[in-house]
Amino acid sequence: MLGASASPSCQVSSPLPPILPAAQALFDKVATYLELDDVDLIKTAYRFGERAHEGQFRKSGEPYITHPVAVASILADWFMDHQALIAALLHDVMEDSGVTKLELAEQFGKPVAELVDGLSKLERLEFQTKEDAQAENFRKMLLAMARDIRVILIKLADRMHNMQTLEAMAPDKQKRIAKETMDIYAPIANRIGLNAVYQELEDLSFRYVHPHRYLVLSKALKAARGNRREVVGKILDAIRHKLEDSGIDANVNGREKHLFSIYKKMQEKHLTFSQVLDIYGFRVIVKDVPHCYLTLGALHGLYKPIPGKFKDYIAIPKANGYQSVHTTLFGPYGTPVEVQIRTQEMHKVAEAGVASHWIYKSGNVSINEVQQKTHQWLKSLLEIQSQSGDSVEFLEHIKVDLFPDEVYVFTPKGKILSLPQGATAVDFAYAVHTDIGNRCIAAKINYELMPLRTVLRNGDRVEIITASTSKPNPAWLNFVATGKARSHIRHYLKTMRYEESVALGERLLQQALAALKPANPIDAALWERFLRDEAGEKTRQEILSDIGLGKRLPVVVARRLVATGGQVQPADAPRKPDPITIHGTEGMAVQFAGCCSPIPGDPIIGLIKKGQGLIVHTHDCPHLRKSRPDPEKMLDVQWDQAVKRMFDVNVKVLAVHERGALAQIAAAIADDGANIQNVHMEDEEGRTAYTTLNFTLQVENRSHLARVMKALRQLQVVVRINRIRAAVA
Repeated sequence: MLGASASPSCQVSSPLPPILPAAQALFDKVATYLELDDVDLIKTAYRFGERAHEGQFRKSGEPYITHPVAVASILADWFMDHQALIAALLHDVMEDSGVTKLELAEQFGKPVAELVDGLSKLERLEFQTKEDAQAENFRKMLLAMARDIRVILIKLADRMHNMQTLEAMAPDKQKRIAKETMDIYAPIANRIGLNAVYQELEDLSFRYVHPHRYLVLSKALKAARGNRREVVGKILDAIRHKLEDSGIDANVNGREKHLFSIYKKMQEKHLTFSQVLDIYGFRVIVKDVPHCYLTLGALHGLYKPIPGKFKDYIAIPKANGYQSVHTTLFGPYGTPVEVQIRTQEMHKVAEAGVASHWIYKSGNVSINEVQQKTHQWLKSLLEIQSQSGDSVEFLEHIKVDLFPDEVYVFTPKGKILSLPQGATAVDFAYAVHTDIGNRCIAAKINYELMPLRTVLRNGDRVEIITASTSKPNPAWLNFVATGKARSHIRHYLKTMRYEESVALGERLLQQALAALKPANPIDAALWERFLRDEAGEKTRQEILSDIGLGKRLPVVVARRLVATGGQVQPADAPRKPDPITIHGTEGMAVQFAGCCSPIPGDPIIGLIKKGQGLIVHTHDCPHLRKSRPDPEKMLDVQWDQAVKRMFDVNVKVLAVHERGALAQIAAAIADDGANIQNVHMEDEEGRTAYTTLNFTLQVENRSHLARVMKALRQLQVVVRINRIRAAVA
């Protein structure tokens, strides 16, 4: 956001410039709630920042110091403490002016220095792409926020002022910054309960992401205000009179829904603006919880409630601590009337969220609950961070977790868990405990056995069934909805893949070494020399994993190990290596090619493929013949005599087109102990008498497949059957 900048020094001998009017307004504001010594420190920080940013200007042409002052002023509206305000005034000095963290700590204390460091971006030289740099900056900020919530409050105030002054930026930057705000910052504001900030950030982002839509909708809303003023006034009067007659003391006001929420409703429900009738909502604030429900009863007596449009967030608060009773009523002229009913304390939390800790230092129970919920979420960020491989993956998990809507489900003991909309039984299992998630095999939802991919609904009672031998399935990544579940599944699969690839790499290397017949064994000292000379920073385990994943050829590593030891190969070396035995239990490190679907009993050959490990093909695989791989990547492999697992195989059946044919074929397959993994039918023009059925069966070996095919040939409905090999294009 800066133009040409000077390299400022914080030591200055020139006369001090006059204090900006905005800065003076800030000092006057903080003097109303902070100690005099703290106000003096804030003034010192202002002068420090002013000198640090001397000669720097915003795109609008204003001195850069106006931005930190505006950010601090927003925080002062939230009654933030002096350390947060000082950090706001200095939040860009490390990044833009070369001021060090140590200098800040010496002058303003370690907490302020930590806050500013958490807000400062990293050096971009470390990253290959802009996306990597952005993701790492988010990770740094979110982890700093997990240590001190004030980091995100300052960042949100910073982003809000940047969005309010975005007009000065180039159009492409406007769109990029607005998109980032809509994807990350607005959801974070919502997640920690800063409702007013959330709505303003969404509306400002909408203005730049979809400028034409924003303009059209804002004009339509302005016109609708005049048209609906009379209706809104009539409803307000009716609610106030009804509550007075019922002896309920309440503060009632109408509120206009913010523009982006109207746009989202139009998109989700495919409505035109004129069809969105409830652009106005009504809020009733009463003295205590019993009066919330008394008000609800009175309003349901005034206007009929719309079925299914009632939500009790007092009994079950939202994840960000929000509490209110929501109801939608049939108002006059058929207008839907949305009403929120809450206490004064709930209203404070709804508007300020986690910032209410600073605004209302009253020891209120609701506010403490908000702090606890936010703390739990921040703890979950640290947990996700520990499982994520890199910054981009971490950011992806965080985005998944920033859902605005929740479902509330119950554990068997009656504990309430809040999960994002679309969460499944697997998400629930990981929310209870990581071990429960890793070992889950099924779920009982409302006492009925249901698949793990079942999407949960409000009020569901969920019980997870586990098995000690179970482990996460890669397919779960296709339907989980929480960052925690996704990060734990990926972490487990990566760990398993690493362990399996190390074991396979060890086998492949031993095979290659046996073929070279080194004069002396490859000992630890030789490995150390090899790692120092050839492998850079890698460990022995990492080298073996690379071999197992096909990133290094075992024969090349074997030759280098032998050469490192100064050993000379005999004249008749190398001999043909013994084949690698395939047990079928190697896991992700060994894969069976889908093009030829090898099964025990088939003659097989192995291909080392980069990033995938060992791929097993049949000897006569047409795809392998056509691709002509490097001979050094080909390995002799053989089946273990006691393979105990099922393998996929493709079978084509030409059957008589008659009722019950498929049932007969399926029954015969099941009787012979095979599973049907998949089946689809081919439509053949002009052949109404016959049907072609393509099965993916699971069998133990070639003999088992032969028995199944023999049983099928004996059926009268089967005309022809054969095993399918993928055709070569």
